[in-house]
Amino acid sequence: MGVQGPLETHRVEDRVLDALRDCSERWGRARVTVDDVAAEAGVSRATLYRLFPGGRDRMFEALRVRSIAEFFASLTERLAGADGFEDLVVRGLVEASIALHDDVHLQVALASEPGQVVAELTIDGLPRIIDVAIELLSPWFDPYIGPQASARLSEWLSRVVIFYFLVPSQHVDLTDVASATEFTRLFILPAFPLTGTGSTGGTSQP
Repeated sequence: MGVQGPLETHRVEDRVLDALRDCSERWGRARVTVDDVAAEAGVSRATLYRLFPGGRDRMFEALRVRSIAEFFASLTERLAGADGFEDLVVRGLVEASIALHDDVHLQVALASEPGQVVAELTIDGLPRIIDVAIELLSPWFDPYIGPQASARLSEWLSRVVIFYFLVPSQHVDLTDVASATEFTRLFILPAFPLTGTGSTGGTSQP
């Protein structure tokens, strides 16, 4: 058997992480074993441990990292064509909130291990989420409010979306465009005044 190249190794890693996600959705994360994942992915235990030396914990960590990257990559695609700063913020709030609510893996995990999910979205995982948000979202806001304010806004929006997802409100529904627009006009636009070259409106796209 030949030595796997980087591309083939990456494909196998993705297959293992896909299998981990599928097994978790089927049985709940607490019940998933290394043998389950290996069988689902069609790889040996030795291959799995070679790719993820920490075994089960390392696989779940890798799945979290990949999920965050995929989440923000998908979100930034949905920001294309936004008509000005307000529309950009509203789209970000709505699309991110809908994505969280529609995430089957996240919903299953919340049902089976709510404490673990809350920790991953707050104490344990929030710093990583914010780092990725700043990297991928700030360029969209830069033309309107400048780089420093863009970083602050990206962080704040991440916290807001996660908070309202974990603790739903009777007054604010960020999956609804009208509610998200009202929220943006009341709390975001006054705090982040337009200062950049895009302040006259129009489409922003990095």
